[in-house]
Amino acid sequence: MKRLSNKVAVITGGSSGIGLATAQRFVEEGAVVYVTGRKQQELEAAAAKVGAIAVQGDASNPADLDRLYETVRGDGRQVDVLVANVGTAEVARLEDVTDEHFDKTFTINVKGTLKTVQKALPLLNDGASIVLVGSVSGSTSAPGFSVYGASKAAVRSFARGWANELKGRNIRVNTLAPGTTDTPGIGSGVDDDTRRAFMTHLTSRVPLGRWGRPEEQADAILFLASDESSYITGFELVVDGGATQLGAFG
Repeated sequence: MKRLSNKVAVITGGSSGIGLATAQRFVEEGAVVYVTGRKQQELEAAAAKVGAIAVQGDASNPADLDRLYETVRGDGRQVDVLVANVGTAEVARLEDVTDEHFDKTFTINVKGTLKTVQKALPLLNDGASIVLVGSVSGSTSAPGFSVYGASKAAVRSFARGWANELKGRNIRVNTLAPGTTDTPGIGSGVDDDTRRAFMTHLTSRVPLGRWGRPEEQADAILFLASDESSYITGFELVVDGGATQLGAFG
């Protein structure tokens, strides 16, 4: 029996990286999967590749979220699994933080996560699973990522609060906290040599000696989404090659 047979899943930010890898795993495990992304052509190509249903939209835009859930409702479906995966990260040291940097980060990472889950509530089946994609930066933030880390700490806090609020419906809410993962968003906007140097530097701080793969994060999300984690809620699952637990950021 596949782990998500007869389940309906919604994944925001499913055009690439962890979101796309998760969509693929969910489809392989029997789920009907809806994925969102801002870029129509990129999203449609990715969804077609893994067998998901594409709904173009920006997860930080409430109107786009309404259209997403109306699509699911129009297909006569409810939601069993919701993965709030959209996020952004930009480097800014304390002295360089601007209102624009702060507002962008918190609008996408915090408000976007809130609205993604809030607007899904009428469609969520009792017993559903919600997975919020946070970050190890929510606990141990590197220089230049203080605002990003604060936004991901807020996401972690959401999981605890919502797990309590939704327990009467047996809806579980958990957080995945990825460490450094080799996705297209890492090092975007820089040349290949700079990206490789950045990867080498961060790899030296990971006890397992390498970056994570999107597929490894997807496997962890699958665990949190499936009945295999039926007695787990309000939890943060850290998948970072041992970096935080073994003190690599100390």
